[in-house]
Amino acid sequence: MSALPQFSTIDVEKIIPELNEILERNRAHLASVLASKPQRWATLIDPLEKSENELHKWWSRISHLHSVKDSPALREAYNAALPLLTEYSTEIEQNEDLYQAYCAVRDHDESLSSAQRHIVTEAIRDFELSGIALPADKKKVYADIQQRLSDLGAKFEQNLLDATMAWYLHYPDSKPLQGLPPTALENAQAAAKAHQLEGYVITLDGPSFIAVMTYADDRNLREQVYRAYVTRASEQQADHPEWDNTGIINETLQWRQRLAELLGFPHFAALSLASKMAPDVETVEAFLLDLANKAKPQAENELQEVRDFAAKQFNVKDLEAWDIAYYSEKLRQANYQLSDEDVRPYFPESKVLDGLFAISEKLFGIRFAEHNDVDRWHDSVRFFDVQDESGQVLAHFYVDLHARRHKRGGAWMDDAQGRLKIATGERQKPIAFLTCNFSGPTDSRPALFTHDDVVTLFHEFGHGLHHMLSEVDHLAATGIHGVEWDAVELPSQFMENFCWDPEALKKLSGHYKTGEPLPDDLIEKMLAAKHFQSAMQMVRQLEFSLFDLRLHAQALPVKPAGTMPAFMDVLNAVRAEVSVIKPPAFNRFAHGFSHIFAGGYAAGYYSYKWAEVLSADAFSRFEEDGLFNENTGRAFRKEILAVGGSRPAMQSFIAFRGREPETEPLLRHNGIEVAAA
Repeated sequence: MSALPQFSTIDVEKIIPELNEILERNRAHLASVLASKPQRWATLIDPLEKSENELHKWWSRISHLHSVKDSPALREAYNAALPLLTEYSTEIEQNEDLYQAYCAVRDHDESLSSAQRHIVTEAIRDFELSGIALPADKKKVYADIQQRLSDLGAKFEQNLLDATMAWYLHYPDSKPLQGLPPTALENAQAAAKAHQLEGYVITLDGPSFIAVMTYADDRNLREQVYRAYVTRASEQQADHPEWDNTGIINETLQWRQRLAELLGFPHFAALSLASKMAPDVETVEAFLLDLANKAKPQAENELQEVRDFAAKQFNVKDLEAWDIAYYSEKLRQANYQLSDEDVRPYFPESKVLDGLFAISEKLFGIRFAEHNDVDRWHDSVRFFDVQDESGQVLAHFYVDLHARRHKRGGAWMDDAQGRLKIATGERQKPIAFLTCNFSGPTDSRPALFTHDDVVTLFHEFGHGLHHMLSEVDHLAATGIHGVEWDAVELPSQFMENFCWDPEALKKLSGHYKTGEPLPDDLIEKMLAAKHFQSAMQMVRQLEFSLFDLRLHAQALPVKPAGTMPAFMDVLNAVRAEVSVIKPPAFNRFAHGFSHIFAGGYAAGYYSYKWAEVLSADAFSRFEEDGLFNENTGRAFRKEILAVGGSRPAMQSFIAFRGREPETEPLLRHNGIEVAAA
């Protein structure tokens, strides 16, 4: 266990001195390696990989702590470190001698395996996409742009976190919160306690926001919470103008466009797609619009059904954005006699994890063992080994599932370290961070998950399996590294499918009081309601994807202060084309769209739908062979999970599926009915 990251030993005052020491050591090591001749994989890439590995391990624990336990001192050190890391990264990307050394390995090292050759080829491409051929003055411009973009991304995320944490509503009693289920009220009491208050507190954290929008009977409360949520970090949040992300978005888009032009691309979307599966912007847009054309008619019918229901049953004729989720839940209960709260008691955290592990064990031939004697950043964090069937440890992972203050919202998987051959017969084991923001336990009950929470957990665990079950010994291609961005969601979305299988649901569930699994009648209702408003959900994702793509496929003007920003014009145009729910004018969704402004998905958000084609079709083989067919599970592990980015994703898919992907399973799994031509 000594190789695990030590969070309690982080001294924020030493972060910058330690970072400078590591960077200087790496620079000296790089110079030494480049001086050796001839340059081959063993003399160039192996030694450099080891020094980069040490930097990644050192920084990953600091970066992760900043995401899950932020503090003013840590944030200051983190922000001071980013420019140093960006400068170093740009130095590597634009090192002409290193580029030539990689070319020498490609051209003269006859011992390269197919995986190594793929890694070298991809590295050379990345050098070229990083401006290796630029003259010195333009390389300086490139470096300055990358530095500024790094700073802007960090500031965007921090503004969003600050805006989310600052807002809350306090109620001495629960009367204004009528309609909220007991679990939501218990969470509101826990939030009040965290704020050192008596009574109930509503926040903008995911579980609290969703509970109010879905269940709160008070329409004014729903509007108040909705308005606060969709105006976070925008000019609409008038009491905190310093958190307004408008300027950050405008500047980010300008610098991305400048970066693309510097590298010879017409726009940032073209630069982004140069390293992805999709060939060009036109192909991606056609893909997204095709799905929109197939889903929108059904989405319009679904929305009209909610409107008719609200008018007939509740005499509410004009539905606002803060009414949709509330009356949709009422409609779902009326149609299927099913509420999220009906199933929540059957999904206590420990039982869900046990079921997730049991399914993974059956499919992939692995085992899990929990340890409590490790250094963690919060008492609720859990730690596990991943073992093979003989008990040999393959990997480790941390699980941090509960929403809390000073923790970034959303759900994600990140790696503390990747698999790497560090000595003859010895390998560094992968370590993953699995982070979500679900409701935590209270004094009277354990943490209870909604079914949507369960799906999210399976999704992130799919990423984790991709990282932890890699059999590639090179950091550039182990796990998710080196996988085309629009294929990296394949394992995560694939795992979601098991959350809808009756046999799997039995494994995942156990009432927190009685231990009884989900009864058959509830499972039948869940399956009957599986595709409830699925087309509305699809067009919403397509709205995000098209907005992102078009935003980065043009040079946007900067409009005068006080006018609607150009990026909002793009969003409104996309909504007019594909959306069925038109949000109010004050909605500032873009100001919280951290995926594309702080999370690496710029001109790549379409990847969720692109990869869902792959994942749905991959899962269709399990439907054909038997959902828990061990041979099929082992094949998925071998051809998808184990190979990581050591070969093109399409080759991996074909190796598993036996053919190229088809879109029919995606539409079927989403309940989208397409009229015959």
